[in-house]
Amino acid sequence: MTQAIAAGSAPPVPRTGRYRWLIVALLFAATTVNYIDRTMLGLLAPVLGEEMRWSENDYGNIVMAFQAAYALGFLLMGWLIDRFGPKIGYSIAIAIWTIGHVAHGFAGSIASFMAARVVLGVGEAGHFPAVVRASSEWFPQKERAFAIGWVNSATTIGVILTAPTIWLFMVWAGFDWRQTFIYTGVFGALLLILWLWLYSNPRESGKVSDAELAWIEHDPPEQVARLGWSKIVTKREAWAFAVAKFLIDPVWYLMLFWLPKYFASTYDVDLKVVLLPMIVMYLLSDVGSIAGGWLSSKLIQRGRTPNFARKLTMVIAGCFVLPLLFVTGLDNMWLAIVLIGLALAGHQAFSSTLLSIPPDMFPKRAVGSVIGLGGFMGGIGGMIMAKSTGLVLDATNGNYTIIFAVCTTVYFLAVLALHLLSPRLTPVTVESEGTPA
Repeated sequence: MTQAIAAGSAPPVPRTGRYRWLIVALLFAATTVNYIDRTMLGLLAPVLGEEMRWSENDYGNIVMAFQAAYALGFLLMGWLIDRFGPKIGYSIAIAIWTIGHVAHGFAGSIASFMAARVVLGVGEAGHFPAVVRASSEWFPQKERAFAIGWVNSATTIGVILTAPTIWLFMVWAGFDWRQTFIYTGVFGALLLILWLWLYSNPRESGKVSDAELAWIEHDPPEQVARLGWSKIVTKREAWAFAVAKFLIDPVWYLMLFWLPKYFASTYDVDLKVVLLPMIVMYLLSDVGSIAGGWLSSKLIQRGRTPNFARKLTMVIAGCFVLPLLFVTGLDNMWLAIVLIGLALAGHQAFSSTLLSIPPDMFPKRAVGSVIGLGGFMGGIGGMIMAKSTGLVLDATNGNYTIIFAVCTTVYFLAVLALHLLSPRLTPVTVESEGTPA
């Protein structure tokens, strides 16, 4: 990767006009709601399993229904957001996932729970394509990764807030689980209203000063107006992003789904009851998400090329995952918590930086589809990881050493794949396909 100085001199960051950060706050809130809605079933599973008499296989089928719908939904929602823009496309996604969330409250069988999870998964798949597309509209290249880092940090905030949300509705308000699913649908409804009210592109908002608009739009004009799927799937740059997502996303799924089991089997601690370890690990991951975006953006602002800034940041982030190698066998639970927290911070720093790369290479009206392709590949990788983890744990009597060792290598493989497929992260150069949406 080159260390060449980026061409041209950038205008200074404006000291007035910060409306674009309101968009970040809106996306942060949306991410929080998104993750509360997807996490609730996992925390309520013991209650539902006892009442519905689910077997482990029954619950596994419900989880797989969500994962499959989520992976496939990325392809649909990425295209939808590119076709209609983030305002309309994300509104449709929010409406779909809120309907799916509320439908859990009316489910009475395995099939109906699976159906609710499918609807939820398809809708929630529109989230990150919308986040990156909106960020590409509201932030210049020099600042985009920092903005995405803040939004990405809300994923763990949503996970942390799920248990207090359930307590608020089921203990404090006295609702049962069905009413809890139904009434927490108000979060999605409010989010939809806020999104329709507050979101538009910078030129149409009427809230952006001339100085701020000049900063947002100071990147060189795009040479390609729009790309369709037929062109995107032939581009090495799209597969550079997708292969990296295929490699790293399974680590995040592993941490979400298997950490509670790891702490239960290793330290006899239930993370659903003892929340402090989970909070510490996830807050460390938030620091990583923001720091990774900040570092990538700061390097570009200081004259480094996006290629150098993104890839260096990802290599550094990958180094923070290496402590996972030393976790297994530790008797001290809090030392394990710190090491896992550092690994989560490394993952989120890597993820925030990786999500900022498609707008570096593709026109705005293709970003959603490229993110969708990467999300689909990440979902496939997550399903492979889930199956492989179970097989390895069965074969090793619950030993996580091999699994954690694999997790430490995939980040460097992802950077290598990204570099081989797109050595300079240069923008795609093909003829425009169709008219802008």
